[in-house]
Amino acid sequence: MKILGFLGSPRLNGNCSKLLRKALDGAESAGAETKVFELINYNIMDCRGCCNCFLNNPDLLIGECSLKDDVASILEEYIKADGYLFASPVYDVYVTALMKRFLERKIALTYRVPDSGTIMPFSRVPANFKKKASMIVTGNCSDEYSEEMGGPCYEAMEGHLMVEQVDTIDKLYVGSVETITGESFSERMNTAYQMGIRLVKEVEKARKE
Repeated sequence: MKILGFLGSPRLNGNCSKLLRKALDGAESAGAETKVFELINYNIMDCRGCCNCFLNNPDLLIGECSLKDDVASILEEYIKADGYLFASPVYDVYVTALMKRFLERKIALTYRVPDSGTIMPFSRVPANFKKKASMIVTGNCSDEYSEEMGGPCYEAMEGHLMVEQVDTIDKLYVGSVETITGESFSERMNTAYQMGIRLVKEVEKARKE
């Protein structure tokens, strides 16, 4: 089993990164192989909205994009993985531009018949709900604003998962990240660790159903 982590923070040693890595540690403790994609270190160009990737070549697992960057290689690993951990800090009440850029380019995993009107595209590689995902969001606003701050971020990261047929298992919002005490952050790190374990267990459970 392989679990992939996607870090939307440009701060590789920040709290968001630490929480994601702790969740991946939990997944490893449950027997999974893991890999983290620090998105800041990859060449991910802005989607041009040409629609070529999802309106052509229905036989391909990943639609062809005219942009030549690292996205195709990332998506090749994405479709082979069993589970996902997405992590982003809140920037202006949303995921970072870095995370959003990657999420937009995941449209290449879908296909829509040309001239089919306004229907939603379908997944080129449907997971049939055998794959699972969990999400971590960090913000300066305190935990009481978890719905206002975390909600839009979860919606952004979950958008394609509905089409891909991937269930979301856990959502963790960690507020007051710039002023959080060591004790409180340690508790959240443990929560993240347990998230990783639970993600692996849920994938294993789905495989047996």
